[in-house]
Amino acid sequence: MRFARLPLAEAEGAINVHALRVPGAELRKGARIDAAALAALAQAGIAEIVAVRLEPGDVSEDDAAAEIAAAVSGDYATVDAAFTGRANIRAAQAGVLVVDRAGIDALNRIDEAVTLATLPAFAAVEAGQMIGTVKIIPFAVSANAMAAARAVCGRLIEVAPHRLRRVAVISTVLPGLPEKVIAKTLRVTGARLAAMGAGIAFERRVPHDEAALAAAITEVRQAGAELIIVFGASAIADRRDAIPAAIEAAGGLVEHFGMPVDPGNLLLVARLGSVPVLGAPGCARSPKENGFDWVLRRLVAGLPVTRDDITGMGVGGLLMEIPSRPQPRESVASTGLAGAIVLAAGRGTRMPHAHKLTADLGGAPLLRRAVQAALASRARPVIVVTGHEAEKVRAALAGLDVSFVHNLAYAEGLSTSLRAGIGALPPEVDRAVVLLGDMPKVEAGLVDRLAGAINLAEGRLVAVPVSEGRRGNPVAWSRALFADLMALTGDVGARHLIAANAEAVVEVTVEGEGAFLDIDTREELEALAIHEIATNADVDAAAALEGMKAEDA
Repeated sequence: MRFARLPLAEAEGAINVHALRVPGAELRKGARIDAAALAALAQAGIAEIVAVRLEPGDVSEDDAAAEIAAAVSGDYATVDAAFTGRANIRAAQAGVLVVDRAGIDALNRIDEAVTLATLPAFAAVEAGQMIGTVKIIPFAVSANAMAAARAVCGRLIEVAPHRLRRVAVISTVLPGLPEKVIAKTLRVTGARLAAMGAGIAFERRVPHDEAALAAAITEVRQAGAELIIVFGASAIADRRDAIPAAIEAAGGLVEHFGMPVDPGNLLLVARLGSVPVLGAPGCARSPKENGFDWVLRRLVAGLPVTRDDITGMGVGGLLMEIPSRPQPRESVASTGLAGAIVLAAGRGTRMPHAHKLTADLGGAPLLRRAVQAALASRARPVIVVTGHEAEKVRAALAGLDVSFVHNLAYAEGLSTSLRAGIGALPPEVDRAVVLLGDMPKVEAGLVDRLAGAINLAEGRLVAVPVSEGRRGNPVAWSRALFADLMALTGDVGARHLIAANAEAVVEVTVEGEGAFLDIDTREELEALAIHEIATNADVDAAAALEGMKAEDA
């Protein structure tokens, strides 16, 4: 691959290295340079361009990424079309991710041009979720590097789908154990299993003694249980305690007691013929992630869990000091449905003599313009986030088909309103357009264009309006980034998230001022009113300006 600064006369057919925008042409990074682009560059006074020419045997970045991704994908793993040197690998079914660590390491050590990244081994995955990605660093891979990559490629990444369906839950009972504890345990366990396509087919409650428990284990196994979970009224204290003793009395084998995962230390793994048996630790009664989840998800996927597997869980096994997500995790199939969020909680401190968002503009509140644009788009629902002067905001939007969510923490800054709006979206919405309430010139067409530009399969997770290199508002976000938006704090927006996800940003070219005009001061509001008066003969200029002055009084 030849990388050079080429005179325009030698650049036709080469690959452009740096994005360029000149009058009459826009050359994206990685685009082939054609005659029309060269003419526009010459017209703009540009004499040379940084470009790449492939040499014999080189494999282009997209072709290399696609080939390697296909070669490393095993069962229930599918590959997206390659773009900008990246080929994403997705789970075809819900299950557990299985990776060949040694093979992936070997591939990544072949050449700096070739990289493969995956989720952690044995991660729980949903159908359609990205589980790995092949990224080619330069614009092409040499013939030698491709040959070496082909030699180590194999089934390095695959999904073990959920297989077990019929689960038995046996609870032992001691005097003083509240019924509500068992009821909660069943609810939590049922939810865990439902997330994996399984369910509680058998439920038994027996005294906390060896004979009664052994009889219950034997009964549910004979009835067709594929997995047995035992919740003890008292925690397992030793291999000779009631639960392991009962498993052995029923003809089972205790494979391992204890695990280097906290919470989850007192887990017991056993087997009754081909049926796995789990002695659950006390933390398994909670929906928060713990060591029990790590073992349960593998067993439901039909994967063996050996003593070596459990003793190897210590690195990363300290869970107490990291945020835990509730189980089961909610999963939503991609729907293409967009929602709109209008931020209207701010105090408008630069317009102290009036409530900015409800100030009059051409006979209607300023905020109503932005909300009506959202309502005229295809986005639903339209959610308005209120905060400062919430009742005035509601009154200004009377009669409009919107949902309100109140941000009690609005004084803490913009991030709190973003979190409130994202949190109010229904689960079927997989993208959201965030509008600012003080931008009255945004049009419905722009809202739809931004929402339509989001494409998870192509890695387009953020859509921003752009004119002459300047980025404006509103911004559309894929659900894939909702968690990052929910993690924002302070009086900041999400601009740094756009920068951090530069490869996932798609720019939507716009004309006019709608995506850039926001109203902060009384002077800006009056200037816009005068401009609209000048272009609209039906507006009574004197009356409109007099009404605005009356609001200040």
